Amino acid sequence: MNTLQSLNIFDIYEKNAESQGLLPAINFNTIDSTYADLFEKTAKLAKGLQDLNLAPGSRVALLCKNHPAFFHIFGACAALNLVIVLINRRLSPEEIKYIIEDTTPCLIIADSELRDLAKELTNEFSCLDNYFIVESNDDASDEDSHSISNLYSSENLESRIACNMDDPYIIIHTAAVQGKPRGAILSHGNVIFSNQQVISEFKLDKSQTYLNILPLFHIMGVNLGLATLQAGGKNVILEKFDSNKTLELIQNQKVNLIGSFPPILNNLMEAADQGNYDLTSLRIAAGIESPDNVTKWESLTSSKFWTMYGQTETSGLITFSEYFSKPGSAGKVSTLANIKIIDDVDNFLPYNQIGEIVIRGPLVFQGYWQADDLNKYTFRDNWHHTGDLGMLDSDGFLFFKGRKAEKELIKPGGENVFPAEVEKVILEHSAIKEVCVFGVPDPKFGEGIKAVCSLHENQELTKQELIDFTGTKIAGYKKPRYVEFIKKLPKTEDGSIDREKIKLNN
Repeated sequence: MNTLQSLNIFDIYEKNAESQGLLPAINFNTIDSTYADLFEKTAKLAKGLQDLNLAPGSRVALLCKNHPAFFHIFGACAALNLVIVLINRRLSPEEIKYIIEDTTPCLIIADSELRDLAKELTNEFSCLDNYFIVESNDDASDEDSHSISNLYSSENLESRIACNMDDPYIIIHTAAVQGKPRGAILSHGNVIFSNQQVISEFKLDKSQTYLNILPLFHIMGVNLGLATLQAGGKNVILEKFDSNKTLELIQNQKVNLIGSFPPILNNLMEAADQGNYDLTSLRIAAGIESPDNVTKWESLTSSKFWTMYGQTETSGLITFSEYFSKPGSAGKVSTLANIKIIDDVDNFLPYNQIGEIVIRGPLVFQGYWQADDLNKYTFRDNWHHTGDLGMLDSDGFLFFKGRKAEKELIKPGGENVFPAEVEKVILEHSAIKEVCVFGVPDPKFGEGIKAVCSLHENQELTKQELIDFTGTKIAGYKKPRYVEFIKKLPKTEDGSIDREKIKLNN
């Protein structure tokens, strides 16, 4: 293994501790910790993990609210060439069990609210040797054998495990192919390059402060949090989004950058109307929003809202621009992304024509976990086929135009929901004969989930009963907010459900 050109997050922490050890790296519950603190705690956690005799490449599952431990784990696993499995804590227990079964981690780290689930998982899956609990504060008792505080060694880390830039580093489950989510593998290099690109686009340096209101199990949360640390700035951590706490932290911590998905921005503006907050430090809010909300936000804060495009499979963000620099676009193609548009037979299309977005470059992920056939298809012709439709103009701006039918996706509040996954659950109800799930405009979450269903003969079912049933099987954000029952779903000539006709009528 050639490690001469390697660089990872642990190296970044060490470098920053040496060059600016007394500057604040993390703020949590009003307390600052410095870059020296960050490196010391990360090294002690790495030593504790090393003492568990975990083989390089072993997986460590993380199921937590936002907490400084995320950043310690990011660095410690990099030092030992371990792979972090980031799990969305909003998933249902059955969905979480699927990810554990898929990736076979050797230990799981969860927050205190999910202690019982972590214990259950450890008892159920032989791959899990132990579980550790992250408390909401640093006052957890060492007498609790499962407290993560017991993983921080009192000894120094003396030896690291060499890793290559292409070695797996983070797995995030995203694309539900054939109804099952697939784990996208990001390498050390993917993350380092992605961080550097965010630093460049948002002009991050040691003077900048980022507020973590996006979850750190989400690729954009990882993007912005680690980029800020790589740049030497400060991460302010909020366990979970709260409008008033967010505004207070922007004011008190002089926050410069936040990320946003609907309905975050709207909630912040409603809270700001009820209070008196100084938001003048804020330079950038980045994410997805409507033009009206962006106009109001920029007037309220004097900051700029940035739009962008990206996927977990592209290590996060790959287009950037101020929202109104080219209205309707998803931003300008970034320096480390080579993006083209292709037709249905993989021919390149000229500017201003709509086709599938494909990408090359150091931001393209390593593939889906244990999915060789899917990887061959996704990476055909040496391009990553995103499954998204778009158009490029001659100025290098990308316009997002939806998703290919094979990879139709709904994004309520910035989360990824695949219709096939919801349809599969709905069909488990004995009263349901057929179903078609798709996205519709939603005033709160930007996009909502709608299910058009037909019932078996002589069956009765209310809309709320179906919504409640679905919510017992998958994460709450995946259940339909809108349900319609019709006698018979329209069909195409080949007998399949005519999705386009149903969507046109809704």
